[in-house]
Order: sequence, then C-alpha cells, then structure tokens
Amino acid sequence: MSSRATAFAALLRVEDGAYSNVVLPAMLRDSALDPRDRAFATDLVYGTLRQQRALDYLLGLSADRPLHELDTPTRVALRLGAYQLTRNVPAHAAVGETVAVTPRRARGYVNAVLRALAGIAPNWPWPGGEGVGALGVRLSYPDWIVEALVDQYGLVDARTSLEVANEPPPVALRVNPEGAGVQAVADELRDAGVEVARGTLAAGALLARGIGDPARLPAVADGRATPQDEASQAVVEILDPQPGDAVVDAAAAPGGKSTAIAERVGAHGLVVACDVHPGRIRLIASARERLGLDRVLPMVADGRALPVRPACADRALVDAPCSGLGVLRRRAELRWRIRPDDLPRLVELQRDLLRGAVAVVRPGGVVVYSVCTLTAEETTGVDAWAERELPQLVADPPPGAPWRPRARGAVLLPHDAGTDGMYILRLRRT
Repeated sequence: MSSRATAFAALLRVEDGAYSNVVLPAMLRDSALDPRDRAFATDLVYGTLRQQRALDYLLGLSADRPLHELDTPTRVALRLGAYQLTRNVPAHAAVGETVAVTPRRARGYVNAVLRALAGIAPNWPWPGGEGVGALGVRLSYPDWIVEALVDQYGLVDARTSLEVANEPPPVALRVNPEGAGVQAVADELRDAGVEVARGTLAAGALLARGIGDPARLPAVADGRATPQDEASQAVVEILDPQPGDAVVDAAAAPGGKSTAIAERVGAHGLVVACDVHPGRIRLIASARERLGLDRVLPMVADGRALPVRPACADRALVDAPCSGLGVLRRRAELRWRIRPDDLPRLVELQRDLLRGAVAVVRPGGVVVYSVCTLTAEETTGVDAWAERELPQLVADPPPGAPWRPRARGAVLLPHDAGTDGMYILRLRRT
C-alpha cells in the first residue's frame, strides 16, 4: 500500500470516528513503507485534518456541489488532493496519485475538481482581513475557537497560537531519572540518526524529530524515556511531589503524569492513579509495567468520589478532561469535534473533580488543577468558582515566565515555549 493509499484509508477511519493519533501509528506499524513514505503519509493525514476548513473553502471554488453533499470517500479524496496542491506537490502527482487511490466510481469527478483547483494554484484567493470568519478560513478553525481565543488573549496572541497549532510538533521525551540520564539517551538517539534538542520548559526533557513511532525507540520500549509534552512534564514539576509522598491522580489515564509523579516520590512513595474507564486503566497499568513502577496503583474509580480515606494524601493532581484547545497540534481532528455547547458539561465535571480532590488531601497538602485548554470557562472560570466555593484552598504563587499569570493561576500559550497550551492552578489546603 502506497503512502497516499495509507493516508486515504486512515482519513476514512477518522471520518468514521477514529482518532488519528491512534489509528495512523497502528497502520504505519503494519505497513511496509520506508521511513520517507511513512513521514509523507503522516503529513498527509495530519495536514489534511488540520487544514480541513481551508481546503473545503478552496474546493468550493472548483466543485459544483457542496462537500457535505458528497459521499465520504469522494470528500476525503478531494481534501487529500487539495492539501497536496496547497503544499506545492506537483499537480500531476497530487491529482494523478490521489485519483488512483479513489474508488473507481468517483475517479472522474475527483480528477475534474482537482484539475480545476490546480489551475488556480499557487495564487490562492484567501479571504482578507482579520475578522473571525476570515481568520477561521485562512487558519482552518471553527469560528467559535477563533473568537474565544481572540476574546481571551487578543488578536496577536490568538492568531500566533492558532498558527503554532497548525505546525507538526516534535516528540517530547521525559527521561527516567532512575536511568542512565538525559545525555545518555540524547546520545543514543543521535547515534540512531534522530534530530535531538534539549527542552526549554521542563528539566530533563528532550525534543526529537524524525523518529516515526516513538514506541519503536529502544529507550522508550525499555522504560528509559516516555513520550510526554513539555507542558505536561511542567505540571508535575509544579505539583512538586517529594520522596515518600502519597499522591492521588484523580483523572490519570493514560498515565503519563502518574508515572512522572512516581519517578519523583521514590520507592517509599505511592501514587493512586484513578480513572473511571476500565479500558483506560489498562493504559496506566501498561505504562506502570514498562517503567517498572510498582508504586503506581491503578484504580478504576470516579474522581468525583475517590475511594481513599479523607485527608490521607500529601498531594493531589486534577488534570481534568477538557475541550483540549491546547493540544490541537497533536489532536488534528479535535477542532472539528469539540463544540461550544460541550463546555458546560466539562466545567461541571472539572469542578466536581476538584471538589473530590480537596477531600482526600491533608491540611497543608497541595492540590494542582490543570487543563490542556485555553477557554475562559475551564481556566479562570473554574478558578473563580474554587475561590468562592472551596475556601479551604488558598492559592500558591503561580509559576514564572514563560507562564503568564491568569487570575490565581497561570496559562501557557502554545507559542510561549513551543509546547501544548496549558492552564495550571496550584492550591494548598489550610
């Protein structure tokens, strides 16, 4: 199967509800593609998903029917071909090779539309101005996301954040402090031909490009490193677990932060890693086994009513489910799936999880609330609610630059440190 056929098949799966960051790596592992073709297929999938609105706008200039009226394979093929044209792939390859992977009954139509679109390239007639609709088309986001970020952070920061979220991110690795060390892992990756740099936000983080599937790296497979964005690593640094601490992670799956905490609390500490979904608990258990961290206790439990003694934990982490606007560069299709009317439900859950965490932390203990999103409702809105409804919690000083103070907490925009967007609030129980 060619790189375009693989991309086409993956995009069809995403249209059916699959997650691109799950289905594509699995397809690539099962393929016979060489590294160059794997990289091309990866760019085709994530790029087509990120640029969906922009591509639909361009295709509307040459198609005689609205895209939503077309069957799914035809629509996917048109977007796949259009993305290649916007990336300056020669028209004969972008059109011809895409038509070749299209179902036979749709090939004539896809060929005609893409050839008409190729005639417009490269002077794409994007809408001008800085209005929400124009930015939404050019940067390829729903209007509500553009509007929410502009309202919160101003036009310049909002636009820059959205631009960064359209760029392929490096793979950030958290090096196991109980292993050989950061430099040894970096040297190993360089010897294997991987481009490696030190992180700038989290101590000991490495940033790698050109590695394909991280699970194939020996350092990851044997537990000396774990893929985890720097912003997520920084959340654990701000929680600051100490050797011997008992820590509750109230919404722990897939386990990246739980295992990072466990690496810090040492052999005499304990991490109770809770998640309400049994299938996701298995992800935590797998990470625990790979890293050899027996001090992690995976538990199927609702974080709103944690099954542990009151006031027994030294620290609690509420890395709450959220709208995910800070991780759009990694979750390419998320921008098209999340809806503004999802926010009230998420906010209610976030509040309940925070209330549940308060009950299990001892006086003097620390509760950290974090979300990988940037909406007002899920960040400063939850902070305002906590200040009003949970008076037993007082705020510790927020982290310094590149974090930006925001109410009692701090926000990290994607372009502040080249990481996921994140909001964090560190509280202490009186």
